[in-house]
Amino acid sequence: MIKLKIKSGDTVRVIAGDHKGSEGKVLRVLVDKNKAIVEGVNMVSKHTKPSAKNPQGGIVKKEAPIHISNIALVDPKTKETTRTGVRTEGDKKVRFSKKSNQVL
Repeated sequence: MIKLKIKSGDTVRVIAGDHKGSEGKVLRVLVDKNKAIVEGVNMVSKHTKPSAKNPQGGIVKKEAPIHISNIALVDPKTKETTRTGVRTEGDKKVRFSKKSNQVL
């Protein structure tokens, strides 16, 4: 199993595929499948049966998972995509941007 460098709450940009160029916040990371669910990206139409929660039923738009290799972290300072590194500051491990050297 590989360690993923993207966490939920990060702002990411899609760098490959149909939704290339779109940005959003990571809602959830599916570690076992190497995928992430990004807010407003890779929207699919899901047909739902009427239920107690949704008595009307019908077509619901929701985000589908997108592969980790197709998204890149956006540096909050420069607003560009960046890679991340890990370093220790004092006794804590922190993630930092390789472009701006800022702690994320």
